[in-house]
Amino acid sequence: MVYRVYVLRNGRGQFYVGLTDDIPRRLDQHNQGISRWTRNKGPWELVWQSGDMELSAARKLENHLKRQGRGIGFYAITGLRRTGNS
Repeated sequence: MVYRVYVLRNGRGQFYVGLTDDIPRRLDQHNQGISRWTRNKGPWELVWQSGDMELSAARKLENHLKRQGRGIGFYAITGLRRTGNS
């Protein structure tokens, strides 16, 4: 099975980093309020995703992105642009 790391952003400019084997399903779960950490903070949009990876590599990348906070490393890895509200 292959996995992808993904980054979601809501209208307030908040990010959520996760990993899954099915991004459309997972995004739908986030927007339906099924996910505990993103409930009542959406709607969420997918703004970045990695390529296909094995689970261990995806977990490492997910944890690395989460440890970056929203500093330079997060933006360097994802290629996302820093905005005024993020």
